[in-house]
Amino acid sequence: MPTNTTDILLDSLPFIQHFRNKIMVIKYGGAAQINPDLKESFAKDVSLLHLLGIKIIIVHGGGKDINLMLEKLQITSEFVNGVRITSKEAMPVVEMVLSGKINKELSNFLNTHGSKAVGINGKDGKIFKAISQDGSFTGNITEVHPQLLDLLLQGGFIPVVAPIAYGDNNPLGYNINADYVACEIAKAVNASKVIFLTDTKGVLDDQGNLITSINQTKFTELKEKNIITGGMIPKLQSCLDCTKHGVEKAHIIDGRIKHSILLELFTSGGIGTEIC
Repeated sequence: MPTNTTDILLDSLPFIQHFRNKIMVIKYGGAAQINPDLKESFAKDVSLLHLLGIKIIIVHGGGKDINLMLEKLQITSEFVNGVRITSKEAMPVVEMVLSGKINKELSNFLNTHGSKAVGINGKDGKIFKAISQDGSFTGNITEVHPQLLDLLLQGGFIPVVAPIAYGDNNPLGYNINADYVACEIAKAVNASKVIFLTDTKGVLDDQGNLITSINQTKFTELKEKNIITGGMIPKLQSCLDCTKHGVEKAHIIDGRIKHSILLELFTSGGIGTEIC
């Protein structure tokens, strides 16, 4: 990776030229969503990408805040393969936290740092529809209608999307894993890249070393050996699905590093795991 300031700028030029006018979907979560310094770093990165002519859509989660609120209300919640199984009792709380709290806070924070962000969820404009997963209020996306997202991008806005879907005959809607939402949106808008901010260096091997590139075969092998577990499973499944449906590349990067998005996109070495 270049270290001289001039070399860094020259190294980034072809990437900036390539990504101009392209769409990128960023899944925002983990420490980058909580730590004040990392939040500010993320907001500045997004503003810079926008100024460079890159169209950004942000999808956020909020599992920790949801857990805290459910615990306060004494509502139980369980996870299967890293995905929350949402009960009817929990669903209004999930939407309140995601759409009413986190979404608006993030949109406002981005706006105060120079962006033009608009907070929405999948119910708005019927962006994405879901059906129940195993009878719960956790859903699987069946349709994506990106017209509202397209209008916002054309108007120079940055959509900030909470992972709540609408459903037929279900006024409560469905809670969707944010990794899946990022993937489905990326496919629907023909995104160039989808980027997942995590609390790890990327995908790690059994020695804790970074795997810089991974494909379907390697993922299956590592999953069967229980090297890839928990929340990393839906992330990688989402990334691999994206690359099979028109998204050029997917990236899992360390959101604990300041300006990690810029380092991954605009340096030849990158810092995370590339999924191809």
